Amino acid sequence: MSGRGPEFAAEGGEVLRICVFGAGAVGGHLAAKLAASGNDVSVVARGAHLEAMRARGVTLLHGEQTIHGKVRAAERPAELGEQDFVLVTLKANLLPVFARGAAPLLGRDTAVAFVQNGIPWWYGQGQAGRNSARLPDFSRLDPGGELARAIAPERVIGGVVFSANEVDAPGVIRNLVPGRNMLVVGEPDDGVSKRIQQLRNLLDRADMPSPLCKDIRQAIWSKLVLNMGTSILCTITGETVGGVRGNPELSALANKLKSEGMAIAAAYGISSEGAPERPGGGQSSGQIAHKPSMMQDYERGRPMEIDAQIMLPLEFARAAGVPAPTLEALAPLLAHMARSKQLYK
Repeated sequence: MSGRGPEFAAEGGEVLRICVFGAGAVGGHLAAKLAASGNDVSVVARGAHLEAMRARGVTLLHGEQTIHGKVRAAERPAELGEQDFVLVTLKANLLPVFARGAAPLLGRDTAVAFVQNGIPWWYGQGQAGRNSARLPDFSRLDPGGELARAIAPERVIGGVVFSANEVDAPGVIRNLVPGRNMLVVGEPDDGVSKRIQQLRNLLDRADMPSPLCKDIRQAIWSKLVLNMGTSILCTITGETVGGVRGNPELSALANKLKSEGMAIAAAYGISSEGAPERPGGGQSSGQIAHKPSMMQDYERGRPMEIDAQIMLPLEFARAAGVPAPTLEALAPLLAHMARSKQLYK
């Protein structure tokens, strides 16, 4: 591919073209680190955030460290050309935007890593021979099949990010858990591939640890189960994570949701034992004053990822015949709240 100048000379390896599609809080973090480590990084964004990155690149406030990443920024993917990797960091409910704009980014061997919360639209791919209960219908995650038509199965990589970030100002991202971030990636069939090793290596070189993952769905469910209770209860009550955990009644409800999530995953042959852990151990960020992304979306009037994070896990439970009474009771309440503000259809 053309356009790789000496300013993108990566230490100890091939220079790769990487597009971060949706360079908000998480995407901006990734773009800054990948660019600062010597990759040819481009971002798709919009508004003031886009203009700031066009003018000054991406700035990441990472503890006492400030990381500046030089990126090519555009609103239209056609301005960026073919990539080696595309990291899609849009919210799950905004993925049709990517489906409609993806084509100019895709060369013959371009891999597309979907880095979203909850159950991903591609979950049913690569399942041949897997010992699991009957899978639910995933069509609500890809309305009209736009993603399936735009992205061939052989391009898909799964991604699960463990990181807490916020946008401080246009083009400026603050990471809330320096030293505790990771991005887990894997093939939909959990195969060992050259591109997965390549992606893990470039993430590791960029100080975004990407540990070995033998089962990408284990990582998906591990984060989902960890966040399910706080996502629902914080949004409904207006409490922070610490507020939910500090209230005995709410904490008991959160534990019930976690237990139900683990039981649902177990019905599909997935255990939390041996799941990838953050640097320093565990999977929780430790940020008890933090508001979950779902609560932030509700408060700021942004479309909410209720299908991927709440409704699909409930469909998994129903398909496997796993009782989930707490989830059954709270999911409609959360959906009603979101619909009342026109944040969920």
